[in-house]
Amino acid sequence: MTLHHARAVLADAVRAPFWTDRPDAPGRRAPAIDGEDADLVVVGAGFTGLWTAWQALKREPRARIMVLDAEQVGYGASGRNGGFVAASLTHGLAHGEALWPEDMPRIVEEGRRNLEAIRDELAGAGIECDFRLVGKTTLAVEPWQVAALGEAHALSKRYGEQAEFQDRDVVQADVHSPTYLAGLRVHGSTALVDPAQMAWGMARHLETRGVTIREGTRVQRLSRAGASVRLELERGAAVHARTVVIATAAYRSPLRRLSKYIMPLYDHVLVTEPLTAAQRTSLGWKQEQGLTDAGNQFHYYRLTADGRVLWGGWDAVYHRGGRVHPDQEYRSPSSHELLARQFVETFPQLDGVRFSHAWSGPIDSTTRFTAAYGTALGGRVAYAVGHTGLGVGAARFSADVALDLLDGSATERTRYGIVRRRPFPVPPEPLRHPIIQFTRRSIIAADAHEGRRNLWLRLLDRFGLGFNS
Repeated sequence: MTLHHARAVLADAVRAPFWTDRPDAPGRRAPAIDGEDADLVVVGAGFTGLWTAWQALKREPRARIMVLDAEQVGYGASGRNGGFVAASLTHGLAHGEALWPEDMPRIVEEGRRNLEAIRDELAGAGIECDFRLVGKTTLAVEPWQVAALGEAHALSKRYGEQAEFQDRDVVQADVHSPTYLAGLRVHGSTALVDPAQMAWGMARHLETRGVTIREGTRVQRLSRAGASVRLELERGAAVHARTVVIATAAYRSPLRRLSKYIMPLYDHVLVTEPLTAAQRTSLGWKQEQGLTDAGNQFHYYRLTADGRVLWGGWDAVYHRGGRVHPDQEYRSPSSHELLARQFVETFPQLDGVRFSHAWSGPIDSTTRFTAAYGTALGGRVAYAVGHTGLGVGAARFSADVALDLLDGSATERTRYGIVRRRPFPVPPEPLRHPIIQFTRRSIIAADAHEGRRNLWLRLLDRFGLGFNS
């Protein structure tokens, strides 16, 4: 596909997330009122914040809980992702084994229980969000990736996953793309969901349970106020809480220390127009599982409920200074144009299909690809941020971790190394930007040279550090 062709198929794309661009999207809730107070205030109304309120109600059904968001429920990554809900809490089995080998058997089981609980609790609350436990296929699109899939298959079987290695003929018979050389089909450990409907449904359910959700409310800073925490808002207003959980992901946090752990990486996504019956048949893909390719720079893709293809990933962009602002989302069309060209390389039978939506948004990545947990203000504030692209599933686990930390409870969750040890801090600017760009170029070069990682990447691997979305 030429650049001109890519621009043509993107010409009519709405610059907004497909999930939230719908006529039945909820209106904006009222902002917080100066002087309001609660037993627990959660800052951030994405999945981590919503699950925190959800799980807190289980512990204290009569607690007064307030959720604050600078924008709206699901505005950030929770409404912009691909809708993959993974059981993994460690950014994959191999990464978990490298960093927390002693904890992995228990963490894997924790992740499985967490995914099942998400399914059951959404169903129990009557939240219709197209939740489907269809699994995922990881695809080798370069010869060097085939052996890596074989190793991943052995690891999956060792942890009891229902996994099968697919050779070229089998994987291409399943989903029709000439680029596929092999596949690792894993059943049961990944679900697909409509993330906006999930977030909106959770918010509505929480409100029926007495939770107050305030939108358009930016928390500027936190301070002690006697036995409570004062949350200072814009224009001199404030609310008070006995305890606070920070769940701001890649967006600016009132707890300044969190910026040293977070790299805001802008991920890019496209969604096609609805496919015709013939186009849909040309893909195969009858099991409708999630798909991802096996490179370091990777794509993730899936079918939507109304027969579109969501196609995202590969180009993770860090803006100098870690700037997160709406004007960064469509700063340059090159990432979306590249995605459009790569889409046709993967599915040449869909050449000419136009894209209805194109968007981007920041992912809260850490140096070890998993969240940072901790407390502040003498244990009255807890935080859980940095899910690096897997927060749709891990958010519920993180909510319980944050509540355990507020309670001062020594639970099995708080004893995991993934909770006890924070990620290695990201170097501050002006070093951060050139280091991230050099790392990104090294990863692209590794993918172009049969996966061979240079000295810098091998050094990062040794310490479990890296760059990923």
